[in-house]
Amino acid sequence: MTVLLFLIPAALALGVLGLMAFLWSLRSGQFDDLDGAANRILLDDDRPE
Repeated sequence: MTVLLFLIPAALALGVLGLMAFLWSLRSGQFDDLDGAANRILLDDDRPE
């Protein structure tokens, strides 16, 4: 039972850390262009010389 005194705050801290990382990635523009990477693999930019 005393393990819960350690595990509950650790789980809450990891949850808050994950939420902060997600909000940081939203603000830094990581999710702005979701279709760009998917379309980039379809374009043939490598031209043989």
